[in-house]
Amino acid sequence: MNRWKTLLLTLALAVPLGAPPAAAEPQAPSPPVPAPITDNETRPVHSRADALTETVFVEVAGTDSDADGRPDRVAVDIMRPAATADGLKVPVIMEASPYYAGGNDVANHVVDLDGSDPAGMEYRRNKFRDLREQMFGDTGQPGARSSTAPPFPGYYDNYFLPRGYAIALVENLGSGRATGCPTTGLPNETAGPKAAIDWLNGRARGFDADGDEVRADWSTGNVGMIGVSYNGTLPNAVAATGVEGLKTIVPIAAISSWYDYYRANGGVVAPGGYQGEDADVLARYVLTRENGQEVCGALMDGIERDQDRVTGDYSRFWHERNYLPDARKVRAAVFLVHGLNDWNVKTKQAVQWWEALAKRGVPRKIWLHQGAHFNPFNFASRNAEWLRQLHRWFDFHLYGLRNGIMNEPQADVEHGPGQWAQHATWPLPGTRDVRLHLAAGSGGGSGTLSPGRGHYGDHREGGRAVESFTDAPARTAEQLAENESAADPNRLAYLSAPLTADTRLSGTPQIKVRAAFSGGRSPYLTALLVDYGTDARAYGQVAYGPTPVCYGQGVPGDTGCARLAEHVTVTAPFKVVTRGWLDVRNRHSAARTELLREGRFYDFTFDLQPGDHVFKAGHRIGVVLISTDRDFTLRLPAGTRVEVKPGDSSVTLPLTGGRRALD
Repeated sequence: MNRWKTLLLTLALAVPLGAPPAAAEPQAPSPPVPAPITDNETRPVHSRADALTETVFVEVAGTDSDADGRPDRVAVDIMRPAATADGLKVPVIMEASPYYAGGNDVANHVVDLDGSDPAGMEYRRNKFRDLREQMFGDTGQPGARSSTAPPFPGYYDNYFLPRGYAIALVENLGSGRATGCPTTGLPNETAGPKAAIDWLNGRARGFDADGDEVRADWSTGNVGMIGVSYNGTLPNAVAATGVEGLKTIVPIAAISSWYDYYRANGGVVAPGGYQGEDADVLARYVLTRENGQEVCGALMDGIERDQDRVTGDYSRFWHERNYLPDARKVRAAVFLVHGLNDWNVKTKQAVQWWEALAKRGVPRKIWLHQGAHFNPFNFASRNAEWLRQLHRWFDFHLYGLRNGIMNEPQADVEHGPGQWAQHATWPLPGTRDVRLHLAAGSGGGSGTLSPGRGHYGDHREGGRAVESFTDAPARTAEQLAENESAADPNRLAYLSAPLTADTRLSGTPQIKVRAAFSGGRSPYLTALLVDYGTDARAYGQVAYGPTPVCYGQGVPGDTGCARLAEHVTVTAPFKVVTRGWLDVRNRHSAARTELLREGRFYDFTFDLQPGDHVFKAGHRIGVVLISTDRDFTLRLPAGTRVEVKPGDSSVTLPLTGGRRALD
């Protein structure tokens, strides 16, 4: 793709007319012109083709995670406008990642505890191959690379460098050319990119490949961090330190608490698509530094031991990997992005971070889209708007341009495939919690879901109707959710009346179930919120168009163009909108296992994953109760019997318009 060349001022010696040439005295070069700003916007006047590249090894003072007696170091690949060699100072867009050097083949843990799949072959896979497209899109060329060789993965260099930004890519501890060890979220990992920010502000030491000290005299010190998945989690972690110079972060599909990535309400629950993965698997996966296993092997074994795949309890291990308590330290503005169909990094990760920041008045913005674990840059229908807003966001927070971005609506939400709208905030204004009661069905069929108290069936226990189902770990949640009106021995279903108008869920549902467990080993209670009604539905799959779209300056091997994607929709009679899980032994606390008495009824209350979804007129809202969720939970032997008192059970839905939404 064409590269727009930077217009640099040249110096001329003034020679008086008619006078003979004279030896000119040395003159200091004039300061270069900064990126021209028109209408409070940086313009693409610098050349990607002429950009300067360098690699700096930044010392992470006070951190020696590989216990070699020396401070850990991270490798920082930098690309900056050529004019920075002549005195131009620019802000930095930074992406930190443990993935730049690829990953190792690591087997996931066995989850079929009934012995049906002892090798675990069904779900053992190379994670990075799956995530590559989701994280970097069609523009990415991730993998091992030399210290200074372009292209840089992603679009930041093509689009933002011409507009007067430097790009810094940080290889995180234990990966690639960095030293130290990965720990899946401990403070040592946070310290790596934090040290890079400190170096950009003159507070840390950096060295070139020859060991000579290097200073970032071209940096304004203003840094914005951005990334997808792990690369988006690191900005959350670094922002939670309150480091000076980090002006904004753009966490996309990012984690705010590692416990909620690998656990849920006391239970072992996998990230969607990666059954059997855990903190130790991921740490071993990104351990790509030289002699990594030799240097960090004992630490990896400790992670495997301490993560506790037996009880699933919240513990000190997980608390040290939870950034929410430190949200009070965040000084950076936050532009948060998440997919409503992301079952890898689930929506709770974004929403609990969003809510924690709101309580502290952090300047923030949110995008929620119908994709899965996906970069919004890659949406064809939204690419231009994404670049417009992101550009204005960085201009405001890194250049200080008063461009009005903070006066725009706070939330961009895609409530249906390709159906975007802007809102003052999220959850949507006017959203209120509405409690719907469960009631037993007749003849073994589905029960009802309504704002009023339900009736009781014929089978009674303690004066209340009792229904039951038997756990069947071989069946998926989607299989158990279909055929909503039919009797099914492996689930209970409760349906609302057909809706008279479109009804919008916006926020976090919560369910209360009074139930008893007996005759088996499964400790899981899973609740599914289902939209019943035929519609063209998005599940997170995308299809890339055949023609690249050019968005920035290109160079050989890095065109500045990309094939962009659209949602793939499937016409289906139902969709599992969201779900939630509870290890019933943790009914009082995720940190405490309490054994249950077999056959005794208890009240179980837990959240489902947050969502934003429109149930269309004529559709029904459904709640389906199961035990094992095959794609997420451990799979214990079949046969656990779960008895439910629907009359003492309810679901609370955050509905826009509140109770009136159901009239």
